[in-house]
Order: sequence, then C-alpha cells, then structure tokens
Amino acid sequence: MKSISKTVDGYLGALDEDKRIALEKLRKIIKGVAPGAEECISYQMPAFRMEGRVLLWFGAGANHCAFYPGGIVEQYKSELKDYKTSKGTIQFQPDKPIPTLLVKKIVKARIAENKNRFSKKRA
Repeated sequence: MKSISKTVDGYLGALDEDKRIALEKLRKIIKGVAPGAEECISYQMPAFRMEGRVLLWFGAGANHCAFYPGGIVEQYKSELKDYKTSKGTIQFQPDKPIPTLLVKKIVKARIAENKNRFSKKRA
C-alpha cells in the first residue's frame, strides 16, 4: 500500500479509494486555510510547508487515516474526543473524517504557532 512517493499526488494515488478520497478532502481543506503553503513529502508522508518549516502532515495507516498537526492536538482534546489521538496525531476512519471547521481551526492555530516560533528565533 505505502510505496515511497516523491509527490503528494503519487502518495494519494497509491492508496485504497476510501482513504484517498478522505485524504484528498483533508488536503483541500488545508489548502483553503493555508493557500501559501507548499506541498511536499516529509518523512515519506504528504506535508505542507510554510516559510521553510513543515506545518503539518497527513497520511494513511493500514486501518486508518491520520492528520499530524503536532503538539497542538492537546489544545483540542475535548473536540477530538471521538477520535484516537496521541502526541500530535489524530487518527480517523475514512468514513468518519475530522469535522471541516475543526480542521480549519487546527490549521490556523498551527500557522500562528509557526509564525510565533519563527519570529522568536529572528529576535
């Protein structure tokens, strides 16, 4: 299932249809919130990079899809109670995606977090 791809389209194209569709929807939401982010492959998974730093990842496991926004997951634990979470990971089933509004909130928070970290390093 997981062949090593050099492109996001290649990664998604190698997935089962249900996972591919779920992750393409997640990808579209992320692009809408972070239109300036660049797609890339990082750690053999699709990712979005902004200002030279990876913002978040997404991918598929054997029995689930996953969204990897990092440690910020802890801030949304109550809203993610219906999903398996751990150390920056949100697992979901293709037929039970993370709600669009929640994904948007998490992506916006990650963008702000990255900008804050970047500006602190510059100072």
